[in-house]
Amino acid sequence: MIDTTRALHTLLLVLDLFGTFVFALSGALVAVRRGLDLFGVLVLSFAASSAGGITRDLLIGATPPAAIEDWRYLGVSLLAGLLTFYRYADIERMRNPMQLSDAAGLALFAVAGAQKALAYDLPPGMAALLGMLTGIGGGMLRDVLVSDIPAVLRAELYAVAALAGAGVVVLGDLLHMPPTATTLTGAGLCFGLRFMAIRYGWRLPVARPPDADRHG
Repeated sequence: MIDTTRALHTLLLVLDLFGTFVFALSGALVAVRRGLDLFGVLVLSFAASSAGGITRDLLIGATPPAAIEDWRYLGVSLLAGLLTFYRYADIERMRNPMQLSDAAGLALFAVAGAQKALAYDLPPGMAALLGMLTGIGGGMLRDVLVSDIPAVLRAELYAVAALAGAGVVVLGDLLHMPPTATTLTGAGLCFGLRFMAIRYGWRLPVARPPDADRHG
C-alpha cells in the first residue's frame, strides 16, 4: 500500500510539472505574440501554468497550493517563459505550437486534477469536474489577461475534452483499475479529442442570434 501511494504521488508530481511546463509555453507564446516585455512573458507563463492547479488545491483544502509551496512549479514556468522569449522563432516553427502545447497541458492537468481530487476523497462526479477545472483554469486566466474571450467558451471541444479525460480517471478508480493506466488513458483521450477538434473543427452547437437569421 505504501509503495502504491508513493508511486501515485510521484505520478501526480510528474504530470503536474510537465503540465506546468507546456501550459507555461502556451502562456508565453501568447505573451510574445502580443508584444509583452520579458516580465510580462514570465507573468503570463506562470499564470497560465498555475491558475488551474492553485484553484484545485484551494477547493480541496490542499493548502498552501503546490504551485506556491514547491519552488519547482515556479522554476518550471519561468524556464518555459525564458525559453519562449529567447527562442521564440524556433518554437514558432513547430506546427501549431500554442495549440499543441495547450492541448497537452489541458490533458495532463485534467487527469492530474482528477487523481488529486480522488486522493482527497471527493465524490466521483465532483472529482471529474475538479479535474476539468484544473485543466481549463490556466487557459482562462491567460486569455483574460490579454483581453481575449477564454478559449473554453469558444474553442473546439475544450472543456468537454478535459471532462472526458478526467472522467476516465474517475471511472477507473470506481472499477479499481491501476491508476497509472487510467491516468495515461484519460490523458490520451483528452489530448486526442482536443487535437481532432482542432484539426477537423469539431465544436459544440453555437446559438444563432435573431439578426443572423434575418440577414442570412
